[in-house]
Amino acid sequence: MPKLDGRAYRWVWGKTKDKWQYREDEQSWNPLLAHLLDTGATARELWDRYLPDNVRAVLTEAFGGGDAATARAVVSFLVAVHDLGKAAPVFLARFDHDRKHLQKPRALWEEEARFHGVPLPTTWQGLYEALHQHITAATLPRLLGCDCPVADGQRCGKAEHEGLYAVAYALGGHHGHVPGADTVGTAAIGRGDEDWNDVRADLVEVTAAMLGVDLRRLAAVVAPARPAALIHLMGLVIMSDWIASNDDRYPYADLADSDETWWQAAQERARAAVTALCLDRWKPTEATWQHLWPGTEPRPMQTAVMDLMPSAGQALVVVEAPPASGRTRLALWCAHHLAVRNGYQGLYVAMPTKAGAGRIAEEVRRFMRTAVTDGDATLAVVHATPLEEQIVYGLTEAEPRPAQEESSPLDSLVAGGRIALESEQAERASAGNPAGEAPRGRDRAVMDPWYLKRCEGLLATFGVGTIDEVLLAAQPSRHWMLRLFGLSCKTVIIEEAQAYELYQQELLATTVEWLADAGASVVVLSHSLPTTVRAALTASWCAGLQVEAVDTGGHGPATVVDAGGRIRRGGPPHREAPQAVATVRLRCDGEGPAELASELLHRARTGSCVGVVRNQVEKAVALYRAAVDDAACHGWDESEIVLLHEQFQTHHYKAIEHRIHSLLGEGGSSRPDRLLVITTQAAAQAVDFDYMVSDLAPVDLLVERLGSLHRNGENTRHRPSWTEFAQLDVLFQADPEEPDLPLVEPPGPRSGRRTGNLDGLTYAPYVLASTFRALRSRRDQQGRISLSLPRDISGLIASVYESRQTDEAPWGALLDRTWYAWQAVLSSERLTADDNGVRPYVDGHPATTDWLLSGEWNGSGDKGGVEGLRALPRLSIPPVSAVCLYRHGGRFTYDAEGELEARLYKGAELKHGASPAVVRLVQRKLLLHTVSVPAAWFKGSDRLSLPEAWPTQTLKPLNDYDVLLFDATGACVSGLAGQVHYDPKTGLLKL
Repeated sequence: MPKLDGRAYRWVWGKTKDKWQYREDEQSWNPLLAHLLDTGATARELWDRYLPDNVRAVLTEAFGGGDAATARAVVSFLVAVHDLGKAAPVFLARFDHDRKHLQKPRALWEEEARFHGVPLPTTWQGLYEALHQHITAATLPRLLGCDCPVADGQRCGKAEHEGLYAVAYALGGHHGHVPGADTVGTAAIGRGDEDWNDVRADLVEVTAAMLGVDLRRLAAVVAPARPAALIHLMGLVIMSDWIASNDDRYPYADLADSDETWWQAAQERARAAVTALCLDRWKPTEATWQHLWPGTEPRPMQTAVMDLMPSAGQALVVVEAPPASGRTRLALWCAHHLAVRNGYQGLYVAMPTKAGAGRIAEEVRRFMRTAVTDGDATLAVVHATPLEEQIVYGLTEAEPRPAQEESSPLDSLVAGGRIALESEQAERASAGNPAGEAPRGRDRAVMDPWYLKRCEGLLATFGVGTIDEVLLAAQPSRHWMLRLFGLSCKTVIIEEAQAYELYQQELLATTVEWLADAGASVVVLSHSLPTTVRAALTASWCAGLQVEAVDTGGHGPATVVDAGGRIRRGGPPHREAPQAVATVRLRCDGEGPAELASELLHRARTGSCVGVVRNQVEKAVALYRAAVDDAACHGWDESEIVLLHEQFQTHHYKAIEHRIHSLLGEGGSSRPDRLLVITTQAAAQAVDFDYMVSDLAPVDLLVERLGSLHRNGENTRHRPSWTEFAQLDVLFQADPEEPDLPLVEPPGPRSGRRTGNLDGLTYAPYVLASTFRALRSRRDQQGRISLSLPRDISGLIASVYESRQTDEAPWGALLDRTWYAWQAVLSSERLTADDNGVRPYVDGHPATTDWLLSGEWNGSGDKGGVEGLRALPRLSIPPVSAVCLYRHGGRFTYDAEGELEARLYKGAELKHGASPAVVRLVQRKLLLHTVSVPAAWFKGSDRLSLPEAWPTQTLKPLNDYDVLLFDATGACVSGLAGQVHYDPKTGLLKL
């Protein structure tokens, strides 16, 4: 075999096959150059089809000197050379690392590589360990144009070369964490001898030639001044690398083919992959409101916001309107308008929790029918467990399941409670079309299973998920720059913005600053925001734009800030908007659940849909049990009493939630004569009650609950006379020592408070006290509090959050004590958010790669990492998610009756042998039978252990899960044995 001089680079491997992919008659390794070309071709295809105008504009400025064609070539080239560090002995030594099936292929590769001139070491022992991405960062600047006399891994310090080093460090973070100078400096030791510099130089030159880059001019055009430029580059690198690493879509290159043939094949594969993943940016219709939502007209608030929107450029939109006012449709219209004007790739809707993600995803799917011009577009559900959502299965169009698995009752709504695919008729009814007329346009929403992971989900054209992804995007957790890149391509819609703690509000403001610098747009929805929160969002927006805010005056509940920082306000003032009058009564909760249940059953016996919101699960369960026990005495059936809280297994929770929304939600076609729904704050929102009772809660949450009173005007004629006017009764605990005061502080043995209210552990006692006082000050002589909504909302919220309340004793002592405690908590939250978040600009100076550093100590986004450093979307200790199984002798089932056998596959079967549909089915079954266990139920770092008697073949699928094992009665026998009990009617309760 003749030696091919100057072609050693072709024999450097970049990828090898895992055991389940390996076939003896196939090539076991892929040339590094082939992978570089695959990745570069993918980046170029994404530039043409995926990247929105705003991202391409930033990249053109940073990597093309203002010329788009130059930037397209340079960016694709930089993405391609991300894995250059694999051309080093320390990486190549890993050919068969811990993989015995590759020992023979490794020997063949090594023999041929040495023959073709690859400078492999004489011995593989004693090589300095360094990660290939860090070797990329250490060696790339010299290959791209830095000719300064400094060693690899060291910075030259010349201003004209700063861009090269910034890019090198950014590429060094393509596995999720941006390295620091020390890491890069030491990684240079593993780069190999001088002969390896020649190999890497050949790889760079061939890649540049294929992608049309002039290396002599490269240093002059690489100047990423704006912080968003590096974020966009890193995001594109990771995205392209992940797509091009799919062996099914990018088969290994044939060594007999030329470099040019590899490049042609790479381009064809990239086009096919981007098409298969539906990664084309949103092609919005030039649509009117009536086209987007046939048969409807915009309301005055919606019209006002539409008039305020800029004709071109990005925008921050803040809409403050009560529930059921059409906020979500308005936000979707804004996203459509901004996509038409700015060429955005898509939109992302962020919810406070994952509870409403499925419902909003259905609304977005209907919107897509008229908002997308042609072809399919991806709609992804983005949170930690998207497989819980039934809509995901319709979107993925998964492969047929094995016959025995297909017959599982998991996919039909039965008496035991399961998830059902909504029928087309139900979907049309929920869309406000009860007559059954088919919506205009065909269903264009699809979802490749690739998007089931959270980071990949943010890359979809349309996404619905949790606020967590937005908050993690500004914290240096693993792949945080990919999260930020995905959001930067879109209009980001923040739902229920009033629901976040200060820590979250501060991180949201940081993300808004990044999105402004990136050229994205943001729509914030809330029933009312404190002035300080609105001002912070506006300030962050202008800081990201690097402009001074220009207030043009104006009044109204809608605020629009354009790309120049010009602030415009409008919309019908709350005092001029149509008013819904609601009555609030403050009632002392001293009688207990039995008396309250009896009263509610008696009042609603002739017909009414009543909602009760308790702050604690234990209180909700106690009221439910009392109501069920007393139901027959008042002529009620147990089925007319519904309990929903966050400690149900997922499939029970979703079945109950589905029932409530089908009966009481918008478009519900079978509203019952009477129903008693008992929930906690996290459950059963966006429904229509005739009358409500709530525990004392912060004023903004009470306003939200008022939004569920008389929500649907179509039901007015069916309401009983005693609910002719909307009424919310607020229950409070009286302080036993000061009966005129509410008891809002938790027990505090150290401070001498032997009794207390546990609600004070969930909500700030000052806010509870201030809310109570603000409401009581509005009482008339009959003790009623009349509120006109939305006119009175802003004043109520301002009285609680925007000014410190004071008074004479005994009120003064309570307010002062709780105020100072609250301020200490807020100060801690603000400092923690400032420490955890990374801003694009500090004192006007743009972030550099030194500011973007992250590492394993930061974790992988809401898990992992070092305490105090890891990225978290909220400061409260998250609950433990535990899989619930039932033991019947030697069998394990998902149900207490023993009918749904838990046929858990071996880990090897899931990883190597099972089809993707089977894997997803197993995962879904586990997730649907998962329950949320409060962290307070554990001591220290203790968590759930696996059952002592556990079948070997079922162990591996549950390695990553906590497990609660129950007997047929619901008693826990392993995990928290003797401590908890589960009942499908009342959920998980601590004994």
